[in-house]
Amino acid sequence: MEHTSLEDAIARHVRPGDVVQVLCGHSRWSAAARELVRQRWGTDPGFTLVMLSLSSLGALFFRGGLVRKVVTTYSGDSFPTYTPNPVFQQAYASGEVEVEHWSILTFAQRLEAAARGLPAVVTSSLAGSSMAANAAYATVDSPFGTLGVLAPLAPDVCLVHGAVADAEGNVAISEPLLEGVWGAWAARRGVVATVDRVVERLDGHGHRTRIPAHRVLAVAEAPLGAHPGGLYAPGLPVRSYGEDIPFWCEARDATRADFDAWARHWVLEPATHQAYLARLGEERIGWLYGRADPGSWRQDAEAHPVDSQAPVTAAERVAVHGAREVRRIVGELGADAVLAGAGVANLAAWVAVGRARAEGQDVKLTAELGMLGYEPTPADPYIFNHRVFPATALLADASTVLGMVVGGPGTRTVGCLGAAQVDQDGNLNSTRLADGPFLVGSGGANDVASRAVACVVLSVARPDRLVARADYVTSPGTRVVSVATDLGILRRLDGVLRIAAVAGGTDPDEGVRRLAAACGWDVAVARQVEVLDPVRAEEVLALRRYDPQRLFLA
Repeated sequence: MEHTSLEDAIARHVRPGDVVQVLCGHSRWSAAARELVRQRWGTDPGFTLVMLSLSSLGALFFRGGLVRKVVTTYSGDSFPTYTPNPVFQQAYASGEVEVEHWSILTFAQRLEAAARGLPAVVTSSLAGSSMAANAAYATVDSPFGTLGVLAPLAPDVCLVHGAVADAEGNVAISEPLLEGVWGAWAARRGVVATVDRVVERLDGHGHRTRIPAHRVLAVAEAPLGAHPGGLYAPGLPVRSYGEDIPFWCEARDATRADFDAWARHWVLEPATHQAYLARLGEERIGWLYGRADPGSWRQDAEAHPVDSQAPVTAAERVAVHGAREVRRIVGELGADAVLAGAGVANLAAWVAVGRARAEGQDVKLTAELGMLGYEPTPADPYIFNHRVFPATALLADASTVLGMVVGGPGTRTVGCLGAAQVDQDGNLNSTRLADGPFLVGSGGANDVASRAVACVVLSVARPDRLVARADYVTSPGTRVVSVATDLGILRRLDGVLRIAAVAGGTDPDEGVRRLAAACGWDVAVARQVEVLDPVRAEEVLALRRYDPQRLFLA
């Protein structure tokens, strides 16, 4: 192991043709990833990129011509909303970049198999989805029944940003860990690590030491090296800092404009990490450190007061109906946890769990990042909110949440998901449309839909969203019990999704006709159709309190 500059670490240890993993924990980017792009821009190194969530900055690998193939679970933007990205769409449509789609749990499981030296690992995800056609997934007959199995995935080199490393090269990282550090253990040659600080010893921090020195090729000190991601470092000899959401948004906007100019300014021109920090500036860096304060949400709430007078949108009606449905199912099942998907589904789940807890039910929010028992803050609609980490009851990783909290025999977890398409069998599509572009991929949705005790899906009611057959099955519909829309609710009755409730304030027969017209198939109708209570102002305000800018509720 060597202590070296970031520039030398990348130049010495990442080779053309490598399978390169950029590890995504709660820090979703790294100075090493940026430096790799800077050094290899326009050189056609032929990398295979293994990266759980590409997000907007992953587009730099594409624009710079660094990759020929990616292995991922999500190819889209995260800020300001979860949307498709044109850079990924164009590269996949043209065939310039080959893509392998996975779910978060199966992505981590493949790395785990490689880290453990196993020929395969068993999974209960992917069955019934289009991803089951992946060459690295198979079903096998065994004495224990038919099993889904995954082939191992071993990168050549893994790029990691940790909080601290010691003189020997041991790297300390705090939870939540999302995909975990399996890739660091699996990498054929080892790890190039950046850390906010190198210290002499890590005495007393063995529980945070996730990567041992013998797995580390090089360590480079890079303060704020997770930027624009954040760093959570409780009890470690560095300061925590929050995510730079405006920077993420700037990157997203650049992919739709002059991305080359943006890349020159932030990636290609700063020849050192210190030069990059100088461009950020002391004021912005100070603000990022302040974002780690659990109470810093108050500044956002003051900057973006809730508009209580704005008209109720279709998205808000979907969220209100969805929150009620989740609350109902949580009560019926005595659920222990609710896993909230992104966007409107997330907000609905937050409101539903808050209501259930206020009424005395001990149900907790969980998230694939590796959290159980977190409390969302006002004025921040994102799951990756670092300010909730200190008070969260359990911080772990995606394998814990998606492998045990969801689907484990001792925990009843309800999923609340969204998708671009929902079909008559409850199958979900968030990957690609038959007559349109690539969308975003699975993330953890397939794992939740495959393993939760029940799933509620949220969607606006339109024939292009409620379809007879999903163009691509990202997530199987077998556990979908309800589809909540702005016009009413479909519930699985006698094995079939039927119109079971219509929005309040309209004639029931007319409500059924409107919802049926919004379905792309000859939808069945329940024997008795409930008329929902009209959406109340306090229900809408509960949602807007989390999303005052109405990024997802517009």
